[in-house]
Amino acid sequence: MARIAGVDLPRDKRIEIGLTYIFGIGLQSSKKILAATGVNPDTRVKELNDRDVAALRAEVESNYQVEGDLRRWEAMNIKRLADIGTYRGRRHRMGLPVRGQRTRTNARTRRGRRQTVAGKKKAPGK
Repeated sequence: MARIAGVDLPRDKRIEIGLTYIFGIGLQSSKKILAATGVNPDTRVKELNDRDVAALRAEVESNYQVEGDLRRWEAMNIKRLADIGTYRGRRHRMGLPVRGQRTRTNARTRRGRRQTVAGKKKAPGK
């Protein structure tokens, strides 16, 4: 089993796709890593030998910020915005969309599911 940057890569996927399971590595970064190490992108993770895994691990650890370090860096940036009181920091703190999206409708991902007000009566029409 290939374990790189603290992540167990899925055994039956191609290594090109398997590397994207590491937080901070996308498809383009994965292709660059494979080109630098000389590993065939079509190889399945379970078919990798120890030398290939070691080369991939060394490349990722030396040239890429991934997993815990990257998550910590992102959290520190958000905390900095909130501490200095920027608009973006306040939006993060309140759990609202940060980049100017509308909130009257949509925004369910950030705001969560809303409860309806029960027993509210409409004003009688004349």
